[in-house]
Amino acid sequence: MTCCTMNADGVLAMSTTAFSAEEIGLASHALGGGLRQLDLSVPDVHCGACISTIERALSALPYVRRARVNLTSRRVTCVYAEQMDDRTVDPTGITAAIGATGYRVHLFAPLAPESDKTRNQLLLAVGVAGFAAANIMLLSVSVWSGADAATRDMFHWISAMIAAPALVYSGRFFFRSAWNALKRGRTNMDVPISLAVTLSYAVSLWETMHHGEHAWFDATVSLLFFLLIGRTLDHVMREKARAAINGLARLAPRGALVVAADGSRRYVAVEEIAVGDEIAVAAGDRIPVDGIVASGESDLDLSIVTGESSPVAVGPGAEIHSGAMNLTGSLTVRATRLARNSLLAEIIGLMEAAEGGRARYRRIADRAAALYSPAVHLLALVSFLAWGIIGGDWKQAMLVGVAVLIITCPCALGLAVPVVQVVAAGELFRRGVMVKDGSALERLAEVDTVAFDKTGTLTLGRPRLVRTETDEARNIAIAAGLAQHSRHPLSRALARQAAAAEQFERVAEIAGGGLETVRGDVVYRLGNASFACGADEVAMSGGGLSEVVLSANGAAMARFFFEDTLRPGAGEAVADLESAGFRTMIFSGDRQSVVESTAGILGVDRALGALTPKQKVEACETLREQGRRVLMVGDGINDAPALAAAHVSMAPSSASDIGRQAADLVFFNERLDAVPDAIRIARRSAALIRQNFALAIGYNVLAVPIAIAGLATPLIAAVAMSTSSIIVVTNALRLNSFAGRNAALPLSGMPVGKQKAEAA
Repeated sequence: MTCCTMNADGVLAMSTTAFSAEEIGLASHALGGGLRQLDLSVPDVHCGACISTIERALSALPYVRRARVNLTSRRVTCVYAEQMDDRTVDPTGITAAIGATGYRVHLFAPLAPESDKTRNQLLLAVGVAGFAAANIMLLSVSVWSGADAATRDMFHWISAMIAAPALVYSGRFFFRSAWNALKRGRTNMDVPISLAVTLSYAVSLWETMHHGEHAWFDATVSLLFFLLIGRTLDHVMREKARAAINGLARLAPRGALVVAADGSRRYVAVEEIAVGDEIAVAAGDRIPVDGIVASGESDLDLSIVTGESSPVAVGPGAEIHSGAMNLTGSLTVRATRLARNSLLAEIIGLMEAAEGGRARYRRIADRAAALYSPAVHLLALVSFLAWGIIGGDWKQAMLVGVAVLIITCPCALGLAVPVVQVVAAGELFRRGVMVKDGSALERLAEVDTVAFDKTGTLTLGRPRLVRTETDEARNIAIAAGLAQHSRHPLSRALARQAAAAEQFERVAEIAGGGLETVRGDVVYRLGNASFACGADEVAMSGGGLSEVVLSANGAAMARFFFEDTLRPGAGEAVADLESAGFRTMIFSGDRQSVVESTAGILGVDRALGALTPKQKVEACETLREQGRRVLMVGDGINDAPALAAAHVSMAPSSASDIGRQAADLVFFNERLDAVPDAIRIARRSAALIRQNFALAIGYNVLAVPIAIAGLATPLIAAVAMSTSSIIVVTNALRLNSFAGRNAALPLSGMPVGKQKAEAA
């Protein structure tokens, strides 16, 4: 299947921008080994055919080593050799090759303004088509009710005048797409749509001019209205996917204070920070680039790396990563990487790569369209020629050809998928689940493995005091009094659950250690074991639990053990998935002992802890190579690349903005039952989609021979087409009754991967 290359105005996009070799050289960067990488923006791509067209054009250049188009960010990443055959390569051929395919090309830059313009124009086109269709249908009611000839002709002319500007304005997205495909010797679904719309309007106008009884302006405009709704929804979903990457990029500071050798400080853009530069990072700022702490002590929020909300203490010599939030103290950081090679840039790159792979997923409708369009064209052409040559009546031949085009117009086929997805999305929304992408339902129905993040997903990220080791109740009150002076999650949990608390006037919070106060000749400390009792004390004696120690003059007085609170419904959800044959896993950045403890409580098959964002992506890719299709359920910034890399993904509404944007589905209620519920509805939706395709194909098998035989006028063809659409919509509405009756039933069917495993 191919597609058009339209700009935001729906106009054919030809590249007219020329770049010099010097400009491209400045925009690219060296990779080593004689290779350079150039990032370009191609704003007109919007489907898999666009991707393959551009990548084939670039791969044909002998000096291009690798080319990848990302549909989400509309970005082309091209790796090319600086020299070939002892000659310096002229990189302007890269932009020229893209321009020759009909796509505009620029140096990479955000596309939000143009994307918003495209969305607004699509919404306006939907409104125009809907307004025209509603008014023409009102006029048609009078015609179908038996109006006299004069009134009928007048209403037909009014309908024609309403339909004409609506078709020109709203139909331009399809007409220009079809023309662009045809002039390059290709075809797409917009070609039969454009032919059917144009010819049905032309025949209706001809009938009106000759006082005919029937015209089909209402069917023509209504078809455009429904198809534009689908195209608009697809565009909006793409915008939401791009927002995840753009939001993650906004976490990167725009600049930083570089400390000179004489101690002076100057503000520079983050792109200008060189390896070895020393950067001053104040409390409340994010780390701009990867580096090593040269001086200072502080606590860092590393949720972007580990997903855990607990701060981590750092001091001189500690390795830190870009995007981490500096919480308590000032630091001087020595840069070890450039901004474009930092961890945050790597996470963004992982997301773009994962989105690019997902963009190649071919929807059911796309696969059907690849065969449907040529078949429709051939049938209409053969019918027209046969009636014209054999029967000698070219007017009748034209009516038969138009009837074939109308009766085979892919309205039912076009509605087969989106109408089910709309009904399913509505049912899921009533259950507290929002679907961000229609194709996500198709992918969700195919999963056989469910991977959960721990903190914020299986658990709520709210520590709970589960055990106390002390001989005196007063020790608990002392610890609670100290804990009141800190916002650390464990301190807040201790203060919240203690029955009483002693009051202290001056309490100091030591970065990376804990809390300290002096009363008389006693020094009280509350924090980790090494801080409270000395370096020789064994930390984390609670196994999978988090430990806080209260000490007096270095002697332990009390120990407090915490565990995270399980999300309601987590156990039931895992058991439901296990009973249906799904494989369950945990991918977490938390310690392995804690992750294994949670997995043991819930009965999860396998638990992987201490994973970086990259390692989570690699785990998803490993499972995919094993033939498994993974549903990733996560909430943190560090989960975003894995959410994008998985076959399909979900996130709770409490997730970070980046996590919600990267996920395909978001659930709003606190319970984790939403995961098996969503899979159940997705599987039923997939069954209804297959039924809709069978109904649409069966309709064509019955109706097409009638049209080819000349037994169906354009009027009958229009009624038949509308009837097939109504049948498809009615079948899709059955999902609501299924969801109501089967809400508590176990998941139906066994995943394909599980079937294969048991068969083996």
